[in-house]
Amino acid sequence: MAPSWWGRDARANGGGGGTPVVVKMENPNWSISEVSASEVAPDSPAGGGGGKAGRGKNARQITWVLLLKAHRAAGRLTGAASAALAVAAAARRRVAAGRTDSDAAPGENTALRTRFYGCIRMFLVLSLLLLAVEVAAYLQGWHLDVEEGLLAVDGLFAAAYAGWMRARLDYLAPPLQFLTNACVVLFLIQSVDRLVLCLGCFWIRLKGIKPVPLAAGKEDVEAGAEDFPMVLVQMPMCNEREVYQQSIGAVCSLDWPRSNFLVQVLDDSDDATTSALIKEEVEKWQREGVRIIYRHRVIRDGYKAGNLKSAMNCSYVKDYEFVVIFDADFQPQADFLKRTVPHFKGKDDVGLVQARWSFVNKDENLLTRLQNINLCFHFEVEQQVNGAFLNFFGFNGTAGVWRIKALEDSGGWMERTTVEDMDIAVRAHLKGWKFVFLNDVECQCELPESYEAYRKQQHRWHSGPMQLFRLCFVDIIKSKIGFWKKFNLIFLFFLLRKLILPFYSFTLFCVILPMTMFVPEAELPAWIVCYIPATMSILNILPAPKSFPFIVPYLLFENTMSVTKFNAMISGLFQLGSAYEWVVTKKSGRSSEGDLLALVEKHSKQQRVGSAPNLDALTKEESNPKKDSKKKKHNRIYRKELALSFLLLTAAARSLLSAQGIHFYFLLFQGVSFLVVGLDLIGEQVE
Repeated sequence: MAPSWWGRDARANGGGGGTPVVVKMENPNWSISEVSASEVAPDSPAGGGGGKAGRGKNARQITWVLLLKAHRAAGRLTGAASAALAVAAAARRRVAAGRTDSDAAPGENTALRTRFYGCIRMFLVLSLLLLAVEVAAYLQGWHLDVEEGLLAVDGLFAAAYAGWMRARLDYLAPPLQFLTNACVVLFLIQSVDRLVLCLGCFWIRLKGIKPVPLAAGKEDVEAGAEDFPMVLVQMPMCNEREVYQQSIGAVCSLDWPRSNFLVQVLDDSDDATTSALIKEEVEKWQREGVRIIYRHRVIRDGYKAGNLKSAMNCSYVKDYEFVVIFDADFQPQADFLKRTVPHFKGKDDVGLVQARWSFVNKDENLLTRLQNINLCFHFEVEQQVNGAFLNFFGFNGTAGVWRIKALEDSGGWMERTTVEDMDIAVRAHLKGWKFVFLNDVECQCELPESYEAYRKQQHRWHSGPMQLFRLCFVDIIKSKIGFWKKFNLIFLFFLLRKLILPFYSFTLFCVILPMTMFVPEAELPAWIVCYIPATMSILNILPAPKSFPFIVPYLLFENTMSVTKFNAMISGLFQLGSAYEWVVTKKSGRSSEGDLLALVEKHSKQQRVGSAPNLDALTKEESNPKKDSKKKKHNRIYRKELALSFLLLTAAARSLLSAQGIHFYFLLFQGVSFLVVGLDLIGEQVE
């Protein structure tokens, strides 16, 4: 309510004159409601425009309105300051912990990472020296871009600075400008490719293009084998203690005649306790009447590819027509097989039917939200468009159904790369097999919630394709597929999307842009720095419209991740030490509560033989927040990201001296983004 003195002042001036102002003081932000002059009585001083008292009172009211608005702004600044203090406290804890990415896991090769970090550190030191020189020149009053003004200045420093300007004009600027132009051309080509993919997705939606099976499977369980073919379900896993129970339960609950499908749990765990738990879970479902087998390899060669290859060598595999693969954290819906297997019927040239992924933890933190944007574009646009117009796309390694004949015809699983899924897809495509992508069939899984886990996953996903490109390039050239299919494989699938994209992203925005600040004779246009990246980010975010508020963090984070992707691409292309590293992505064991409750309800209606998994207890355990609080959490400091952060912030300071506008803001925000990631302030690390 308004203070009493305000009312006395109003009564002293005639009771109702002026512009009434209602002030609410219940919260620090103080809301203000103003009434326009048109609502005031015409005979009042404010309405009639006359009287010194009215003018004086209106001036006082405006003063108080401005003061209250200033207080509101101060309240918001206080909130921002509190958030900044919380971030600073978290950063201080990271530094005090002393854990950095140099603390390698057992067997992890860090030689390439150390050399890469050394190069970035060298650029950082050089940029700091150049910034010191430019600041000194600026304080002397010399124009930073004009050499003629220095000819009349005496002194050693002036001569040295003039020599530096001549050197960068004659020797540094031309090659830097050439590299800049080359990266700009690559950027534009990749942007056109992205635009064409989006137009293809729009056309699919406009025309309602959708894969349709020739005949859907009958609901009658006693239907013939042609309606319910024999299906082998494989679940490769390795130390997946957090997720094995709900995933095995979901797979064993698939709506398919039990006599017509067999589940293989392919356990590569080296932890005896985890293996015992998985084996016990398999035995429970065996007592339920589910045809499920537990396999544990003694010699664990070849990672996931070796695991799948070993399972396909079993004698009983010849009795099955199709094989379905689910990674350990995937939870298919009960009707998954009924919605995927019918797409093979009457289409003998179809070798793969791939479903899309959905994520149970996409809103867990900022990192998972940004991953969701990327993967929604991957499935909604890339996979769907390539499947609809080319009948080819990269197999995602899980949530897909293979015709066993296509696997055998393509040479089976090979252990030569860390992307065995892409390897088998390329070889099947060269043999003439077609792929079908189902955008409306989803399989739930889990996104990495920590930056460390996400970074290792992305390293494997970007190193493996370069290994594969080296190995299959000659096979693609010699294959009998058409010219345009070869062009799509070599240029679009491998070079443009797997090699050029991480190359220009890192080189253009993390190397060339900072260097052009210190060598201003080489120019990078503002539309390359701002407008084109913003347009591409909008296109990327269209399949996930609810994520639109995160468009700026997404753009900055993608440039930040280009460091990891570039490092992985180089290691895979040149067969460096980290190219063959395989680190299982850490899981937290999150599940869809609705799916678990449905699973409990379904199995409570069935007659059980012997003991069965305690799904009620599992549901309570999943919904109990105390479970996660017992886990030990830790975070690391990532040196490459921190070094690049300081490099970009140094370049931002240099651009501020020369008033380069949009370049300064981009460098500033990108440097802060690298700083946030370098201090591991994005995501949550769980051990």
